[in-house]
Order: sequence, then C-alpha cells, then structure tokens
Amino acid sequence: MVSYLQAEGLSKSFGDLVLFENISLAVGKGDRISLVARNGAGKSTLLNILAGREDYQTGRITTRRDLRVAYLEQNPQYPEKITVLEACFHSTNPLLKTISEYEKAVETADTKKLDALIGEMDRLGAWDYESRAKQILTKLKITDFDQEVGQLSGGQLKRVALANVLINEADLLIMDEPTNHLDMEMTEWLTDYLTGSSASLLMVTHDRYFLDAVSTGIIEIDNKQVYTYAGNYSYYLEKRSERISAAAAQRESELNIYRKELEWMRRQPQARGTKSKSRIDAFHDLEERLKIRHSQESVRLDVKASRIGTKIFEARNVSKRFGNIKILNDFSYIFSRYEKMGIVGNNGCGKSTFIKMLMGEIAPDSGTIEIGESVRFGYYSQTGLEFDDNMKVLDVVTRIAEHIELDDGRSMSASQFLQYFLFPPELQHNLVAKLSGGERRRLYLCTVLMRNPNFLVLDEPTNDLDILTLGVLEEYLSTFKGCLIVVSHDRYFMDKVVDHLMIFKGDGEVKDFAGTYTEYMEWKRTYDESLARTARENKQPVPERRRTSSVRKLSFNEKRELEALENEIEALEREKSSLETELSSGTLAIEELTIKSKRISELIGVIDEKSMRWLELSEIENS
Repeated sequence: MVSYLQAEGLSKSFGDLVLFENISLAVGKGDRISLVARNGAGKSTLLNILAGREDYQTGRITTRRDLRVAYLEQNPQYPEKITVLEACFHSTNPLLKTISEYEKAVETADTKKLDALIGEMDRLGAWDYESRAKQILTKLKITDFDQEVGQLSGGQLKRVALANVLINEADLLIMDEPTNHLDMEMTEWLTDYLTGSSASLLMVTHDRYFLDAVSTGIIEIDNKQVYTYAGNYSYYLEKRSERISAAAAQRESELNIYRKELEWMRRQPQARGTKSKSRIDAFHDLEERLKIRHSQESVRLDVKASRIGTKIFEARNVSKRFGNIKILNDFSYIFSRYEKMGIVGNNGCGKSTFIKMLMGEIAPDSGTIEIGESVRFGYYSQTGLEFDDNMKVLDVVTRIAEHIELDDGRSMSASQFLQYFLFPPELQHNLVAKLSGGERRRLYLCTVLMRNPNFLVLDEPTNDLDILTLGVLEEYLSTFKGCLIVVSHDRYFMDKVVDHLMIFKGDGEVKDFAGTYTEYMEWKRTYDESLARTARENKQPVPERRRTSSVRKLSFNEKRELEALENEIEALEREKSSLETELSSGTLAIEELTIKSKRISELIGVIDEKSMRWLELSEIENS
C-alpha cells in the first residue's frame, strides 16, 4: 500500500501537561482513519501537527512527495469581507488559487491579467469548478453565494469550510468534526461523498453512525499512547474491550508475581548477597510498571434530580414566525411527567427557537406556554456558557455551589465533583483559557447538572464532547429521574436516550413520531419511496395522436409563421455561434465580454421559445 503520511515518535506537551509521548501512526492510500480519545487527550492538537499548523517537541513526520492535503479545522477562519464563493476557492491549491485570481480580475476589470488567466484556466480545466462548488454548497444548504463570510453563523461558516475542503480534490483530507452543524440529510450526503471518493481521510468525529459507516480504521489515544485497529467503529469497540480485558488479566498476573518477588526480596539480609542481580533488576522494573495504573476514568453522572410534580408544561395554540418564515402554527402539546422527547428537523426549521420559547427567552406571537411550579430547568445550549478565561476551573464551579447533592443522598465538595468530570486537582487550578474545546463543553455540562435540575433541555449536546463522555451521558440520561428534551442530529445518541420524536418539518408543521430516530429514518425512506412509486403509477400516459377526418389544418397565417420561424431560428443560431467564437478568442475587453455574455443568454431564451412554437406548428402540419 502506498504511504501518504507517516508520523514516528511524536511527542507534544504544554508545560507539565503531556498530551502524547513517542507515538507513531500512518495513513496510506485509500485509508479512512478516525481518531478516538477523550477530551483533552490531544486529538485536535495532533491533527494540527499533522496538517503542519502546529509544532511538536520530538519525532518526525514524513509525507509522500507532492501530496495534496486539505484540512478542515474545528473552528475555521476566513477574511470577513470575502464572499461565500470566494471562500470556497480560498486555498493554496494552484487550481483553486487560479480560480480565485480569475474571479478578482473579472471583478476589477483587469483585462491584461484576465487574458493571461483565461489560458491558465483552460490549461487546468478549471471552468466547471464554480458550478461544482455551487453544487456542494447547495447540498450543504448554503445558497447565497454572494453573502459575505462575516455575516455567516458559526454553523454556516463550518459548512462553507467543508465545501472548501471537498472542492480541493486533495489526496488526503484531514477533518476535525466534519458533521458538526450538519443535519441528517447533509450527514448522509457527506457519508456517500466520502465513501465514494478516492481521497484518503484522517478525521475526528463524535458521530458514531457516521464514524461506523465511513471508517476503515481507528486510531485511539489512551494514556498518552496510540492503539491502532483495522476496521470500523463496531470492530474497534469489540477489540478495545478485548485489549482492556487482556491488560487487566496481565496486571493481575504481574501483581501475583510481584507479591512472590517482594517476599523473596525481604528475606534475611545475610542472604541478600547471594541474590541474582538480574532478578533484583527485574523486580524493580515490575514495580515501576505496576505504579503506572491504567486509567479507565469515566464521567460519573449520579447527580440528584429535584422532585417534579405532575404538571410539566402545556403549550396551547402557540404560533411563531420571523417575517415569511413560519416556525409554529397553532401548536398545542401537554408534556407528561418523566417524558423523554427528541426534537429533529432540518437546520432553520425552528427547533432552537421552540426551545428558547420554552425557556422564556423568546415570546410566542400568539398562544401560551405554561410551566409547572415544581419544574427546575437545566438548560444546555448550543452556544454554551460564556466562561471568564481568566478564572480558574474550580472557581467556575464554586461560584454555583460549594457542595453538590448526589442521588444516593451523599454530598461532595465542588473539587470532588469536578474529579467525577475528569478534572483532576492539578487541572482544576488551571485557567479556563487553557482548556480544550471539548473540556470547556464538559465543564459547561458539569455546571448544568450540579444545579440538581428535574427537567433537562439539551440543545445539540453532542457537539465537541468525546465519545467516552457521550457514552456515560447516554447511560445517565436513560435512567434520569426527571423530564428530558434533546435537540440533536446525532442519531446514535437520540436512539439511546429518547422515547419519541417531535419532527419539525418546516413551515410551522410539527408531527409526533412514536419511535427512535433510526426507526423514523427507515419509515421516512419507505414513505418517500411509496409516494414516488404511486406518482409513477398514477402518471397519465400521453394519448396517442390519431389521424381523423376532422384533423385541424394550419391556417394561412400559421403557415407563414412556420416558414418565418425556420429562417429566424437559423439566423439566431448563427449569431449565437459567432458570439461564442468571439468570447473564446481572448481578445475582448471586459466591457465587451460582459455585453456579449448577456446577449448569449438572451439568444438562448429566444431560440428555445421560437423552437417550441415551431414544434407546435410542425405537429399540426404533419398530423
């Protein structure tokens, strides 16, 4: 197999914090590798290093000569004044750079530069790239190609950056959370695109269905070391469990040996001189190995939920719209005690707006939402809590509470509670500014749960949380003694934690579905296929034209019109052909290019219109 990228003996640390040490990994032609680790283990840092965006202390990175690499960052940045389409061509790739320069030359009417770039565009075969970029952007539901990047939301910007990476046609794609801000339809399209592409892939993602469908290999960072698995996510889970069981058995065996050797070492001092030096050295090596405990830390979410009454919330005839966009239309619903609801739908259909109305952040245009007196919300929003970067992690928590009540009746200090969330004492005294994106989200989750809510409202909770934390969060939510609403595109997560779905279909239409997200997707696929099949079966066949004695003949004027149309169409085609020759000559000034391009568009429309009329008259004449 052709090697695209190879890293050997890489080490990276920030002061006393060691992320990974002496690790090695490789990506070959055709590989689609997913990187798995808990938050703070250095996944994004490793991607930055491999993409050449960040330094490392020791080791070596080797890439194939002339390897084309495209990198999707977790938080991409572009100049604010460039347009969406220009951002798609914002790259060091020679082809995309040429397209970008051509677009600027057209905009600035630089005729001299335009003449040179037209030849280069021909040489590179770049003329269809703009239409391809627009196709990809449309699939990612970005349709205003002239909008400035500075006006985009964070989710839109991430999707533009994804389009930029895909249009690059690189040999190796490095992607950090590519499915963030994608709905189910977009995620399925991206799955098909990547599995059908010849490009190799190295990515970090929390979307386990996507990871399972796309990956051909998994690389896990655990305890600063790397473990490689040849297979998808399901295979990785199986083999990881085997590895951990084998390591536990090995440790138990070594403990037994250690006890025996320790007894041997403690014998009478007079016998010490006869001891084998190699056996003494082996004892000390074993002792050092056993000091290094394999950390199987996990988030323990046994936080107490406050008592909740029978009345949760009631929505009566609620309507909401923003301009022409209808969010809810006469919506009514009574939420039950201990109900666990998932909310799904395409981006922009009003899911987050509904949550904000429930939380009292946005008022409905009409109707009412009544909240029960005993309801105590815990709200985890997409944007998250705005932390003061100059505060210590421990101070963030103690500002909320010094002690936290647990479900079993115990209470613990804020520091102990943070340790449950994988924040060891040394990390608790770090500034928030030093936390990774995933660690900040985990801290935010901690601040939500420590308030003992009885109604959790989670808006896209899976973004930026590592897979290990998500697994424990799923387990907690499945036994949570309270109410739950989750807004998420993560099908795996939703299948685990909710009882039914509220489908936001757009234009104010909301439907309840009694089942899991996967069951809904299967039902929807079957339903759509059934509709398409019915439409095909009900399609009326075109009636066969038959000759009858009463067939209509062309009038005198219609015959003259038919003859005239033949001549007109022929003349218009000659003009169109002549204009096409002039446009491809490369000798026209920018003003002439613009005028003649517009004229060709007009000609195409006129030719189509006259051709349709000619066909209509010809059918009558030949009937």
